[in-house]
Amino acid sequence: MIKRCFDVVLSAIGLLLLSPILLVIAIIIKLDSKGPILFIQGRVGKNNKDFKIYKFRTMQTQSESKGLLTLGNDDLRITKIGYFLRRYKIDEFPQLINILKGDMSFVGPRPELRYYVNFYNEDDMKIFQVRPGITGLASLEYRNEVELLKAAKNPEDYFINTIIPDKLKYNKEYIRRRNFFFDIKIIFLTVIKVITK
Repeated sequence: MIKRCFDVVLSAIGLLLLSPILLVIAIIIKLDSKGPILFIQGRVGKNNKDFKIYKFRTMQTQSESKGLLTLGNDDLRITKIGYFLRRYKIDEFPQLINILKGDMSFVGPRPELRYYVNFYNEDDMKIFQVRPGITGLASLEYRNEVELLKAAKNPEDYFINTIIPDKLKYNKEYIRRRNFFFDIKIIFLTVIKVITK
């Protein structure tokens, strides 16, 4: 209950205070490239239920047809403003709406595409006991994931057989250790990582 109250209050305040900045970002995205302001994609959330995640669009339209994974920070599909938004995690700001709606929390396992969830085993499904988050233990560990994928000989295989199992290990650890103060610690570490990146 404390976690949910924290999520609702902080996301509502965040949306209110950031609304002028969000409007400016939306205008810049429209001026920078053709396409919608938001990138809306299906993800898997609590209780293994699908939901729509919101992000600022950072890639050219139809980029998903060229692959689901982003290969490096210099992936040619990323727009000029998209590079900046990704670098400082600003593209995640619209997920405050997801938090307010109850789809997500500030801290939890990052929500994955259904396609990749299909590779989970029965024990892995325990991560769906909690709401997915904007950040988490796995997010901190794999903050440079796109560069790891770029360096891999077979990015898809590396993601499925190496990154996903390792992320699940961290997500299960979060499930075991989760409490309000642990969440605050993860949020603090995330902010430090973004600022010092």
